[in-house]
Amino acid sequence: MASESRESREGQEKVIQIRRCACVVKGGRRFTFTALVVLGDKRGKVGWGYGKASEVPQAVEKAVKTTNRNSIQVPIAETSIPHTVEGRYGAARVVLIPALPGTGVIAGNTVRAVMEAAGVHDVLTKSRGSTNPMNLVRATLDALGKLRTRDQIARLRGVAIQ
Repeated sequence: MASESRESREGQEKVIQIRRCACVVKGGRRFTFTALVVLGDKRGKVGWGYGKASEVPQAVEKAVKTTNRNSIQVPIAETSIPHTVEGRYGAARVVLIPALPGTGVIAGNTVRAVMEAAGVHDVLTKSRGSTNPMNLVRATLDALGKLRTRDQIARLRGVAIQ
């Protein structure tokens, strides 16, 4: 499992996983690579991408191109998230809990990459069920997509905040 971070035009790009697959052919083995990438601008926009190619850099490049399709805007309250939320995807469950400033991102590698790319600095997390990195990324983005600010909830309910 590889974990590499670098800055690009769109924001911070974090390679979460690179897998190698072998196809046995007459002359030996032919390898292909897959890359799982998270891309965020550290100001609330984050997305994930998955790419396959015969070389690792090409797989990462393809994954970065697909991040735009799978990106969301995350509401951030100061340095944390507005409220506790749970995200699910397949057998993966991710619980995100807001934390006080200075706590940091308390999370595993996969969830940490998503939270840092989104620009969240203080959060507590717990993953349950599947530890598959792709499912964890999608469960984390599901949770982040469920977040609402106080203003958004007030607008939906039709009440004013004093």
